[in-house]
Amino acid sequence: MTRNTELFERASNIIPGGVNSPVRAFRSVGGTPAFIERAQGPYIWDADNTRYIDYIGSWGPAILGHAHPEVVKAVQEAAANGLSFGAPTEAEIELAELISQRVPSMEKVRLVSSGTEATMSAIRLARGATGRDKIVKFEGCYHGHADSLLVKAGSGMLTFGNPTSAGVPAEFIQHTMVLDYNDLNAVEQAFKQAGDDIACVIIEPAAGNMNLVRPAEGFLEGLRELCTQYGALLIFDEVMTGFRVGPRSMQGLCGVTPDLTTLAKVIGGGMPVGAFGGQAGVMDHVAPLGSVYQAGTLSGNPVAVAAGLATLRLTAQPGFYDDLAAATARLTLGLSERAKAAGVTLATDALGGMFGLYFRETVPTSFAEVAASNTEQFNQFFHGMLAQGVHLAPSAFEAGFVSAAHDNTAIDATLQAAETVLTTMGQS
Repeated sequence: MTRNTELFERASNIIPGGVNSPVRAFRSVGGTPAFIERAQGPYIWDADNTRYIDYIGSWGPAILGHAHPEVVKAVQEAAANGLSFGAPTEAEIELAELISQRVPSMEKVRLVSSGTEATMSAIRLARGATGRDKIVKFEGCYHGHADSLLVKAGSGMLTFGNPTSAGVPAEFIQHTMVLDYNDLNAVEQAFKQAGDDIACVIIEPAAGNMNLVRPAEGFLEGLRELCTQYGALLIFDEVMTGFRVGPRSMQGLCGVTPDLTTLAKVIGGGMPVGAFGGQAGVMDHVAPLGSVYQAGTLSGNPVAVAAGLATLRLTAQPGFYDDLAAATARLTLGLSERAKAAGVTLATDALGGMFGLYFRETVPTSFAEVAASNTEQFNQFFHGMLAQGVHLAPSAFEAGFVSAAHDNTAIDATLQAAETVLTTMGQS
């Protein structure tokens, strides 16, 4: 029995499903998850000391690669001064200022501890600021596990083919309207029917939790116009895309300005940090200035903030995002070429440091199209790559992530592994 198997059996006796986040359990792909012991650069090592080239990157935060020495140093120095104070620190101000400088729509920023907390708080703020109850979200987009958002959610919820969650009363989701991603006509109809009651539209401006799905041309612009017309707030959930796809996040690429933005992942550099922010007039509704309550014992934790500051400063180096995008594109182009040579149907896409793999003819534009992909082929590819030492997300409904540490050596090794796996698939 392998050490990974031993640990998974032990974990399954005390932790539901043996994991602390559902998609880690390998339920959709089968098999036993790798229990990670250490990581460095683009590599991770499991409990059996097997090395993998990692394209999960802690689900996005490890944009510099794992255990970057400057980030580790910042964490060590902060920890030496104390792990948590429950009181303000100067570093919190610095991180909020840096976020606001990089994402100008976030005139004021509130730090929290997770992406779920950020989106939950942003929606509460939108309701409080507008005095309305209804929210609009899109099928396949995942905004955390708050009750009102677990309606046809993405991420691990899609992996298990369960579009809602037990334990969520119907009354909690009665004000949540779920529409198709990239269907602007449906949004127009929703506003015509209930525009005076819609507090906000929340969207991943480029989806990553139903695999990578880009917004169609004019879609985000249309959402902006409709929200402005009807007095609703537009929330960009950039928990995943924030500082991952570009220096000003997805809103910097698309040129659309939301009213509120939620962040996490990269802004914590691998530590638990989230944030929500937006127009000063809207953010001033948050306590203690306003009546929308939000609080957190570990919000602005000094160790986590130190990791986030070090990470964001390093990503500000000239050419950082150009190099990251080039490496990601090199990976996806190489995978497409090898799939074509092997006679395997595979579409790929890349956006900044994110990428998508779809076992279908074309890049999908909606959840329905993602769901029509050949998941059996994905599972075969996943396990083949794992056996070749490449660690991909264990679900056909998740985007992948490239870091600045994925050099030509790592990408060439990945493509060589893919050639082997895809050739075998093409012959079967």
